[in-house]
Amino acid sequence: MDYVSALVPPVVMAVFFTTLIVTIVKSQGGPNKAKEDAYVDAALARAKAAGQPGAPTPAGSAAQGD
Repeated sequence: MDYVSALVPPVVMAVFFTTLIVTIVKSQGGPNKAKEDAYVDAALARAKAAGQPGAPTPAGSAAQGD
């Protein structure tokens, strides 16, 4: 019975990992994409408005003073 107790954790982790990957792949694109993009845009806007130094800036904007 030692082999059963040795195999259970890897099998459980494999099932969990597979479920996680399937969930991630299914949630990409489609109707969720616009909603997720809106959340990211709102978070970036809040970070920029708060003036956080680590906030990413859109490409092409001059965030650093020359």
